[in-house]
Amino acid sequence: MKNFALIGAAGYIAPRHYKAIRDTGNTLLAAYDPFDNVGIIDSYFPQTAFFTEYERFDRHISKLQRSDSKVDYTTVCSPNYLHDSHIRFALRSGTDVVCEKPLVLNPWNAEALLDIEKETGKRVNNVLQLRLHPNIIKLKQQVEASGADKVFDFDLTYITSRGNWYYTSWKGDVTKSGGIATNIGIHFFDMLTWVFGEVKSNVVHLHTHDRAAGYLEFNKARVRWFLSINADTLPDAVKTKGLTTYRSMVLEGEEIEFSDGFADLHTKAYEEILQGKGYGIADALPSIHIAHYIRHAQPVGLQGSYHPLANLPQAAHPFYKD
Repeated sequence: MKNFALIGAAGYIAPRHYKAIRDTGNTLLAAYDPFDNVGIIDSYFPQTAFFTEYERFDRHISKLQRSDSKVDYTTVCSPNYLHDSHIRFALRSGTDVVCEKPLVLNPWNAEALLDIEKETGKRVNNVLQLRLHPNIIKLKQQVEASGADKVFDFDLTYITSRGNWYYTSWKGDVTKSGGIATNIGIHFFDMLTWVFGEVKSNVVHLHTHDRAAGYLEFNKARVRWFLSINADTLPDAVKTKGLTTYRSMVLEGEEIEFSDGFADLHTKAYEEILQGKGYGIADALPSIHIAHYIRHAQPVGLQGSYHPLANLPQAAHPFYKD
């Protein structure tokens, strides 16, 4: 049994980590979040020491590391822009790390963490759960079995509706979340590099507050991609069913089934990490480079090979008046 600490205990993604820690037979000794809406911990680890002040959490971890109840892993699922700082804290506290994606927002932050890994002898593991999805594994096998000169045509569409709260939260601040491409796209960009290989070209056609679209060329694929948090961009058939999320991957005109299989991917990721087979900083770097470039690129507009949904009417940015 391994001992865990967790940073970001009140966030949306935290319950998946509670479940994964429990289901892999481990325990959560301590958790931190500045917000105290964390009652869900009782369903998993009611004895967890919980802190709303970082300084007290820091002191408690330091105390544990000098006792017989040392923390083996620190899970980081805080807001994106804080990952770098919290990973550094965990490494220097003498623990290995499990971090939600994006690992960090900028490539140079990841490169600096490699140095701290060497200094501390500890390891950072990034949760890249799409690599564990059965249908993504099948896709990778299909690509690897194709001829050396084969380059696939691939369309990726991901729409996950968000309300106006999104723009008030840290997620709506591009300096904190990294924007649409990083906040909701990073795991798909990682999947694409894992399946199709090295990036050869990265063109951004559209990048606004609620959507982004572009073209990526890899060693083994030409990819048109579209990401959105605006419900108006959902296909009519999806709206009719009352659904708020739409995922689509089309390879050479054939839809890849991708609606199920997500339930236990975090647990599978923890199983791999605990066996020493987790994905580290070097694995995460290609997708960080892709998202960073998209965030800073000047969109070229609707020219060249662009995703059909990039042509949808644009939406005004929400604003509030007291």
